[in-house]
Amino acid sequence: MNCLLIAATTKEIEPFLAWLQTPKAAENKTLPDVLITGIGLTATTYHLTRQLQLKKYDLVIQAGVAGCFNKNISLGSVVAVKMDTIADQSVIELQQLKTLFSLQLLPANQFPYSNTWLVNPYKDLLKKTKLKSVKSISVNEITTSKKKVAFYNETFNAVTESMEGAALHYTCLMEGVPFVQLRSMSNYIAERNKKNWNMKESIVNLNAALIQLVENI
Repeated sequence: MNCLLIAATTKEIEPFLAWLQTPKAAENKTLPDVLITGIGLTATTYHLTRQLQLKKYDLVIQAGVAGCFNKNISLGSVVAVKMDTIADQSVIELQQLKTLFSLQLLPANQFPYSNTWLVNPYKDLLKKTKLKSVKSISVNEITTSKKKVAFYNETFNAVTESMEGAALHYTCLMEGVPFVQLRSMSNYIAERNKKNWNMKESIVNLNAALIQLVENI
């Protein structure tokens, strides 16, 4: 199997990169190529699309940390994303968040969208992660406003927020390449006091889940 691992930054997958150098990893027949896309939807879309033009892959895995909307979920928890969408392709009008779909600028089921979401159709892959599957949104601007959090919760009711997930879903759906997105909760959204973040544990747990997935593919 030709597998590609993508991440926005090297830091997020450093433990996995270290594991790749171990004798145990060398025994694995499905070691992925690794691509650091850079941060954001634009960079991820460009670099992933370019890589898919260079080589045919059977699977693309995206791994990264994310913000969490649900404070009942512990920081450091790892999830798989079953559906994603771009939340800030929108406008706040009459105290409501209106998306491209609600503004009727884009049909809700125009491929690759399904009822406004970029849905991962590869359910067997999601099961192989052995992680809870959740909804996620992707943004160009990290959410810091409690008012915007309320808008997003009302409109999307997602668990996580990232800056790259929808780019993975959109590109792979368009190219017909199986994919899976892993996210670890590093912080609660709108919490800007980084002393309250749990970046270290989230990266450790993310990479443990990533290694387990690669070993079980």
